[in-house]
Amino acid sequence: MDQLLAKTDLRPSDIDVLIVNVSMFYPNPSLSAHLVHRYRMRDDIRTFNISGMGCAAGMIAVDLASRILRVHRNQIVVVVGSENLTFGWYAGQDKSMLVPNCLFRNGSYALLLSNRRQDRARSKFELVQSVRVTTGASDASYNVIFTREDDEGNVGTSLSVKLLDVASKAITLNLQQLVPYNMPFSELTKVGLNYISRRFLKKELKAYTPDFRKAFDHFCLHPGGKAVVDGVGRSLRLSDYDMEPARMTLHRFGNTSSSGLWYGMAYCEAKGRLRKGNKVWQLALGSGFKCNSAVWKVLRDVKPDAVFNPWMDCIHRYPVEIMDRITPSHRYYNTIKEAEALIRLEEEAEEQRLVKA
Repeated sequence: MDQLLAKTDLRPSDIDVLIVNVSMFYPNPSLSAHLVHRYRMRDDIRTFNISGMGCAAGMIAVDLASRILRVHRNQIVVVVGSENLTFGWYAGQDKSMLVPNCLFRNGSYALLLSNRRQDRARSKFELVQSVRVTTGASDASYNVIFTREDDEGNVGTSLSVKLLDVASKAITLNLQQLVPYNMPFSELTKVGLNYISRRFLKKELKAYTPDFRKAFDHFCLHPGGKAVVDGVGRSLRLSDYDMEPARMTLHRFGNTSSSGLWYGMAYCEAKGRLRKGNKVWQLALGSGFKCNSAVWKVLRDVKPDAVFNPWMDCIHRYPVEIMDRITPSHRYYNTIKEAEALIRLEEEAEEQRLVKA
């Protein structure tokens, strides 16, 4: 927050709306109230505190800010997001609940969104579209990421083996809303002809995956884990260059929850990739199960910020080659399905030993 105010030359009294999102930590008074008190903001400021929305909360906050700006004129909205690892730390022995301990790390971000005309000249991005999808009506989607107690009473978050399948379905629903408004006509035609051939002509064809690089120049995908990042990249047919921001963010910062997408955006800035007219697609996944995305248009050539960009002290070393290790623990944390199968085999072997005894 201090960096945002210094970078934008903004006073706390200039802020009209404050949106705070922290998934695992929700004190009373709220974190938004703490910020209002800390910075002595105006009495008529409108505040929102988002909690329990998982890694997709960042895009939810952006969508909320966008809807507010559509209704109210000459507004400044500040979005602040972070995560608290202490309340999400698991101290038990259930292996399916130990994965978050290894993936999640601390991270935070702050954004300023405005619809004032005088702010356009110095703005970096313009929000073109935001899409939100929630598949929580399904039992599988609802339970795939769940905070619960283990047999010993330790509270933690478990990840189901169905995570990749649930994520794939949520992404498909999100793309059904996103693609028609962003894809060129040539790609939409290919999608339509493929659908007609499969549905009405009964041809045995695979569903056509459009070339997303014809619609977007840069991709900031949710760095939720190696298996998730690689799976999404394969399904969208993205190149190593396109996947680089997500992979390098996961490599250096880990899964920082809702702020992970913005570390990916900062990576693109540090590399000098963002040019005027480019389109950036952010895709976030979160518990519930949610898939949210945002499309940004770059308004000017974005130069790397030597002071506030978190990558500037090491960007010269990236990208790095990420090796696939073969240790059992590494395979477990990156391939949940293999790990669960191994656990089941160990449990069955233990039960057989007990029966024989």
